[in-house]
Amino acid sequence: MTNRHDVKRYPGLKPLSLLFFLYLYAPLAVIVVYSFNDNRIAGVWTHFSLKWYGSALNNAALMGALKTSLLVAAIATTVATTVALMAALAIVRGRNLRFRKLSEAVVNLPLLLPEIVLAVATLILFSLLGIQNGLLKLVIAHSAFCTPFAFLPIRARLQGMSLDFEEAAADLYASRWTGFRRVTLPLIFPGLFSGAMLAFLISMDDFITSNMLSSGGTTTLPVYIFSLIRAGTSPELNAIASLLILASLILATVALVVGTRGGRDKI
Repeated sequence: MTNRHDVKRYPGLKPLSLLFFLYLYAPLAVIVVYSFNDNRIAGVWTHFSLKWYGSALNNAALMGALKTSLLVAAIATTVATTVALMAALAIVRGRNLRFRKLSEAVVNLPLLLPEIVLAVATLILFSLLGIQNGLLKLVIAHSAFCTPFAFLPIRARLQGMSLDFEEAAADLYASRWTGFRRVTLPLIFPGLFSGAMLAFLISMDDFITSNMLSSGGTTTLPVYIFSLIRAGTSPELNAIASLLILASLILATVALVVGTRGGRDKI
């Protein structure tokens, strides 16, 4: 059994951890601080100002890219989470499923391949199929590579859930759908929610696939931000990044709260 005083055996661990987190989060802190800089030169501080946030929120091109990203992420998250849920139920709860390990490997395949390979393959496939709609291409591609990210938390929740309640529902003559809706789904909801949030963030963050598949009118937010970086950094870019950091923190907090409550109720 590990003693809490065993950490004293590694006297350099605490300073090393502090340096690691400082290295990890210091750039984010710099971005947030300089997003409030009144000077147009990003690295020269003059005085506090909120004008770059107003400039970012009034940027029509930026708002259009944000709407595209939100729309694609919302649809892709819904599709990916639904597919991941069905795959997890079939793999974990399926009794007669052959090639279980192979099926799980197929679902997780996008995690094992470099994204650039998937992006090129998807681009070639859409060219062969003659799909020209930029929004449709983004939704299909994002749904595909977001599925394993949604699958992992759902599978973990199912594997850690007792079968007693499902069997009790069956003993009380509940149909499979009723047992799933009234018993299984509430118990795995924290994993389902975590998978959906992870898929949503992955979709919002994606650049490589979106850059290859986006066309006129379907520019996503990461692609738009990259176009701004090529023109040089500006406080407006810092403001956009700070808003994204805030949104990510809110989503992470919500996911943590849901996961914590689900852990207390875990059976």
